[in-house]
Amino acid sequence: MIVVLVVLVLVAVGGFLWFRQQAAAKRRALDDAKAEARRWVERLGGQVMNLVGTNEAAKQALADASERYTAAGSQMEQAQTAQQCQLVTQTALEGLYYVRAARVAMDLDPGPELPDLSGQRNAGKVTEERKVSVQGHDYSASPQPTSGTPHYYPGGMVAGRPVPQGWYSEPWWKPALVAGAWGVGSFLLFDAMFSGMHGVSADAIASAAYAEGLADGHALDAGGDQGFDFGGFGLGGDSGGGGDFDF
Repeated sequence: MIVVLVVLVLVAVGGFLWFRQQAAAKRRALDDAKAEARRWVERLGGQVMNLVGTNEAAKQALADASERYTAAGSQMEQAQTAQQCQLVTQTALEGLYYVRAARVAMDLDPGPELPDLSGQRNAGKVTEERKVSVQGHDYSASPQPTSGTPHYYPGGMVAGRPVPQGWYSEPWWKPALVAGAWGVGSFLLFDAMFSGMHGVSADAIASAAYAEGLADGHALDAGGDQGFDFGGFGLGGDSGGGGDFDF
């Protein structure tokens, strides 16, 4: 009986020490994640406060960087887990990509390379100038800032769909970024803009098609002409050329 009691006491003490060690490890991991996130947020803040845009593209990129800085600060205040701290880091990194874009637009040294954003590589990047017309509306994309493409996106997943890194005539991804869902038929723009572009893989286009609900992807005729009719949406294409998180 005494032996059994001793064993039970040892098991209880061992269990207590194990749980205590686990709790201490989690606290250390959280402290490390907070320190890492805070480092990136402070770096972004320094850039946002010290740079002034000298042209439309730079001003727009810095405005987006400022939005990410505000969002990252709000997230930092609420972060209670290492995973949430990682989201803060991602938001701050997005802001720093906008800062780099602004510096490029002003012909300044873009600064050191940044870690890849989540989903950035899979989304690809704009590698050539392209202009398309979808539903009677003209859109442009370019690998560099131009007077016609002043809106930058660092690349990544938006509402489950890849958006390639590049400069655009307008931020066509923002409605999905705010609403968390793409509009019906929006794949038509994606397909017209990026089909055949070297920097955007076929997998990224297929991913966008599946996100749209096109189980079999899309089809182009041998001549490369695009003629879709999806849910009443027609296309005539010219192929030239975090906010707060919820707890």
